[in-house]
Amino acid sequence: MPSAATTPASSLTLEFCGLAFASPIVLLSGCVGFGEEYTRVEGFSNRDAGAIVLKGTTGKARLGNPPHRVYETPMGMLNAIGLQNPGVDHVVARILPGLDFSETRFIANVSGSTLDEYVEVTRKFDDSPIDAIEINISCPNVKEGGVVFGNSPEMSARVVAACRAVTRKPLITKLSPNQTDIRENARRCIDAGTDALAVINTVMGMAIDVATRRPVLGNVQGGLSGPAIKPIALLKVRQVYEVAAPHRIPIIGQGGIVNATDAIEFLVAGATAVGIGTALFYDPMTCRKVNAGIAAYLQSHGIASVRDLVGTLRTGRDIVDTPVSG
Repeated sequence: MPSAATTPASSLTLEFCGLAFASPIVLLSGCVGFGEEYTRVEGFSNRDAGAIVLKGTTGKARLGNPPHRVYETPMGMLNAIGLQNPGVDHVVARILPGLDFSETRFIANVSGSTLDEYVEVTRKFDDSPIDAIEINISCPNVKEGGVVFGNSPEMSARVVAACRAVTRKPLITKLSPNQTDIRENARRCIDAGTDALAVINTVMGMAIDVATRRPVLGNVQGGLSGPAIKPIALLKVRQVYEVAAPHRIPIIGQGGIVNATDAIEFLVAGATAVGIGTALFYDPMTCRKVNAGIAAYLQSHGIASVRDLVGTLRTGRDIVDTPVSG
């Protein structure tokens, strides 16, 4: 496997919603704060990622959920942070000016409890240097908004359409796995004007302290991320790809990616870019290793560019929901 210094960078570049990405890797919302946290990690470079998604931002500042907020599970992590953030005005006025937009692309993550709040936050990010906007309609660890919007195709489409009306920046809609038919939701969001889709958000889950017989998380439920959800995420990416591909809507595939093989699976399934989040908590250098591994795979298989790998799953049939028996 080539070292980071010898990785053929040109094979990893791509275009996503008109934005030039130096790598197919996207650092996911909530995992790198507002983009400045990882600058303190020795050896880390923003250039290792094609884009960085900032922490979920709401209209007003939020303190988030009561503790405990994070709990490690077998092959995963539960989190119920609750969208703690300083509010959109602070982010636009105080945080964005400190980011180096020459190194990578920065994507805002818009969250809200009401349709009006989504619109307000989107409008303010539209009048900022941010490169693109991700609509978080599928957060499983807040009691209002979030899941309510993300699990209803009708509500999802309404949020997308309302945000589309107040911004000309690329709009990415983050889809929930906690719904009956993710393909229908994707169709409705595409019709409403989304430019891209992020698949998937975390899976609903909980943990119990058997000594006290109480929920571990202060919010009772939280979002499960990490390798445990990878098979779910991979299937959802393929299902959404079958809907999105005819419309040339790109996908950020995410959920349990920890190495280059994981990333390649998502690209083959139909993702144009791949999101890395939980893996960063135990290996901040994950991105560099994943980039090198993807480049080595492309070289060994005679593939000129990561773009030529997208959606190349070899199957004679569409992915359906019919259970497979033993």
